[in-house]
Amino acid sequence: MKLDIIGDVHGCFTEFRELTKKLGYEWGTGLPVHPYGRKLGFMGDLTDRGHHSLETISTVYGLFQKDTVYYVPGNHCNKLYRYFLGNNVKILHGLETTVAELSALTEKERNRYRDMFIELYEQSPLYHVLDKGKLILAHADIKEELIGKQSNRVKTFVLYGDITGEKNDDGTPVRKDWARDYQGEAWIVYGHTPVKEARILNKTANIDTGAVFGGMLSAFRYPELEVVSVASSMPFVAEKFREVE
Repeated sequence: MKLDIIGDVHGCFTEFRELTKKLGYEWGTGLPVHPYGRKLGFMGDLTDRGHHSLETISTVYGLFQKDTVYYVPGNHCNKLYRYFLGNNVKILHGLETTVAELSALTEKERNRYRDMFIELYEQSPLYHVLDKGKLILAHADIKEELIGKQSNRVKTFVLYGDITGEKNDDGTPVRKDWARDYQGEAWIVYGHTPVKEARILNKTANIDTGAVFGGMLSAFRYPELEVVSVASSMPFVAEKFREVE
């Protein structure tokens, strides 16, 4: 299995396209295709905050239709899914940018994006177990003892991380540093918590390098275990990055 796993895109489609080209993908068909058959993985949070959430959705959906992608949803994906279902969700924390893109379209076009995203979301697992259990893709994290299980507890872990129920000063949830204690054999690749550089620790890789906050968009190449990044064009917001040792 040869896979290029991309961190939280958050509508940064320009950076996504640049990163895939740097990884050797070609866009002649309108979708990124690797000449040697490598596939792309996505850690969720395709949308919100960036300028091109809908273009990101349509591209990942196109790859999904061709069975050339491994996608897992993130917390922003879950919220957009509930919005598309007509649930009462707050249009905050980035969702407003995606809703603004949708509002500029005709009803027929809005429905097309809704149907694409709902199909992508509903037909994708909460987390992927790949390469005979050697590689796990989960948006925020997954504890070793939860791998292979499905429950509301698992859903909370993979979408939001190992949260304590407490809040930081900026209102974000306090999360435990689960990667520091991980001792499993499988590589766990995740995102969700922006860091200035990809964090590789105990066979875990956090590849959310804050593209939408002016950091980088990063990919983890498997089985090479290499990180490839491109700089973001977005304004840098230092307080959005978590400081880790």
